[in-house]
Amino acid sequence: MKTRTAVLSGVLVLVLGAGVVTLNAFLPVVTGYAAKNLASGVFVAGRTQEDMENTDLNFSFIKYTHNTVNYEHKFVKSRLLWNTSKAVFIAPDFGCTLLAGYPEDSIRSRKWPQVVAVPQNPDTVPWPTGDLLPDTVPQGIDLVRLKAAVEWAMADTVPMKGTFALIVLYKGVPVAEAYSHNVNADTRFLSWSMAKSVSAILAGCRVADGRFDVNVPLAFPQWTDARARITADNLLRMNSGLKWTEDYGTLSDVTAMLHKEPDMGGYTLRRLYESAPGARWEYATGSTNLLCYALRRSFNSDIEYWRYPRMALFNRIGMRSAVFETDASGTFSGGSYLYATARDYARFGLLCLNAGWWNGVRLLPEQWFDYITTPTPDSGNKYGASFWLNRAAELPAAPPDMFWCDGHDGQYIFVIPSLKLVVVRTGFSKKGDFSANLLLREIVNSITER
Repeated sequence: MKTRTAVLSGVLVLVLGAGVVTLNAFLPVVTGYAAKNLASGVFVAGRTQEDMENTDLNFSFIKYTHNTVNYEHKFVKSRLLWNTSKAVFIAPDFGCTLLAGYPEDSIRSRKWPQVVAVPQNPDTVPWPTGDLLPDTVPQGIDLVRLKAAVEWAMADTVPMKGTFALIVLYKGVPVAEAYSHNVNADTRFLSWSMAKSVSAILAGCRVADGRFDVNVPLAFPQWTDARARITADNLLRMNSGLKWTEDYGTLSDVTAMLHKEPDMGGYTLRRLYESAPGARWEYATGSTNLLCYALRRSFNSDIEYWRYPRMALFNRIGMRSAVFETDASGTFSGGSYLYATARDYARFGLLCLNAGWWNGVRLLPEQWFDYITTPTPDSGNKYGASFWLNRAAELPAAPPDMFWCDGHDGQYIFVIPSLKLVVVRTGFSKKGDFSANLLLREIVNSITER
């Protein structure tokens, strides 16, 4: 009897020990998520702690964190059980970053450049670079039907629950714009994975500079096996062959990278070889962060690199509000962390609709949009180069030429060239609460000119 009791006690100790080890590994994901998103929500988006905790942080284990916002020194600490994570505000143009074990003094002592946004008052500059809209609405759209669609989308009931902002551009002009009660036209919204598409456009800008070639092997010195053949094209198309798990509900590669690693590109760089580059499509946020890591190497200095998104893209198309955040090591978190107003996301969508042209100036290589909308092998015709494609009627209410940026919790920039249409939707919608297809159905049906 004593032997059996001793054995059972030993098993119980092992089980409890394993549970503690597992919990200890997972807790930084929970507290890291809360600290980073709350910090950016407060210090970048201008939202309140209460609003963030009632919506964006009100799920799973995240809702049980105890969060402290320090407004004087601009940081957030989030605690659950014995684990605490801290996120700090860096600078107006670079937002917040999660420390994840990185020395805070090293981050704060960096010579972050002051990157000046477009100086003109947007209210005095004509759309699309400014907010001065034309006096007339383009012909070919039923505004009554569109208004009903927008009101439905903002009703905050399933299947349209959780919308923060909605903007519709037709023939390049805003024809509808709406916001929920706690946000407005000046609110910055988190992109989540829409940032991947912005990173792809920035890569195109660098290609146009003649300083980056997506088809040349990246040749990181750490890669001495088949990984040495991986190109930036493989990273843009999510077919690098690196072993990766994109699961947000567990301790996976993506949750570890975002919430436990100070150097996200370096973390992806260490992933093992799994299949030949180009052979298999596998969505991986780490691929975009490694792309940003590779782009950083193409600059002569970090100052030049940190200034680049605003100087090469944001300022040129009037994205005054854009804040592209970095990880603790200083590399842009191009897979997830861009903040901008709905109007600025609409400007980005318009640049895509116009295939890289802006006010008569080409900002990207001539064939870049043919490139990013060419389906990636093994993706089932649903993915190009960091843009989602509707070739396989993933969203059947929209035409097959539609391509889009897609972010977690319901962030979208839909671009439909055949209908001269751009639709931006931001929000916080749990699975099953919001139907992008139904929204598109109503908006597409308002177009009378085909």
